[in-house]
Amino acid sequence: MNLAESKVGTRAIYQPGASSIEGLPTALQMFHAHPPVMAMPHWHAQVEVNYVMRGTVHYRMSDHEFRLNAGEMCLFWGGQPHQMDESSDDSLYAGAHLPLVYFFRLRLPIGISSRLMKGETLVTSATDAADNENFTRWFRYANSGDSAKAQHAVDELLLRIERIALEPYSMTSQAIVNLEGDHPHPHSSRSVARMCDFIAANFLQDIDSVDIARAADLHPKYAMNLFKRSTGMTLSKYVTLLRLSRAQAMLMSEGANVLQVAMDSGFGSISAFNKSFRHIAGMSPSNFRRDIRLVTTIPSGTFRN
Repeated sequence: MNLAESKVGTRAIYQPGASSIEGLPTALQMFHAHPPVMAMPHWHAQVEVNYVMRGTVHYRMSDHEFRLNAGEMCLFWGGQPHQMDESSDDSLYAGAHLPLVYFFRLRLPIGISSRLMKGETLVTSATDAADNENFTRWFRYANSGDSAKAQHAVDELLLRIERIALEPYSMTSQAIVNLEGDHPHPHSSRSVARMCDFIAANFLQDIDSVDIARAADLHPKYAMNLFKRSTGMTLSKYVTLLRLSRAQAMLMSEGANVLQVAMDSGFGSISAFNKSFRHIAGMSPSNFRRDIRLVTTIPSGTFRN
């Protein structure tokens, strides 16, 4: 994560960057740090896993908000604009950002995965001391430079996420029970993962549903229906989200040129880029670039409305 020190306040403020989750939308990244507040909502093309080890944090999502205390964990789809607008001085959290290619390899009940992709948040307090130790070790392994350790960390993390469904948890508005037999068909999950693999490798290129379906050995119409049923998004919307995530980070670069950002992010025209960016951010790329730079000069205590 990139942190920018406020010129007025003393708290660090989170900013997107070229090496951050926004700039690398197809990478699985783990974190273990004091969570910095966000000056503005951001988005990224990964499912986010946050485990609060100490202190408390508060999140604002597109249509709900929630607070996590020490010992609580949450999962949510990062493709919706979201903002951590409170973080206690003593807070410490750990977790990861999972690209969809990893998420759809998880053996989670459809009742969880489909609701997450529609914008709900899963929260659980079914954690223990082992989670503190494991999340710390996974972060250390993932950043060790040892590929075997990094893979081991990923494998253990994915198993831990699957275990969430075996213990008490709640979704945004109501508690739900574990659903016997409510698991996605293995073939469908593998097909979605293969499509995500191809998109991750080629989203900056001029690709369409025919190219994506061919990579997964599927008929285009079936591929489009399967992806929409599994993720709540069309194939083209997911490709656009990856491009917008990258563009969001590039706009933070000093002297970033909006036209160049559009081209380097895979958009065929500045008009298509402006329309897509405005749809998710509620403002033009130029205004986003201006506002994110302005708010980093405001004390962090003023972020909550």
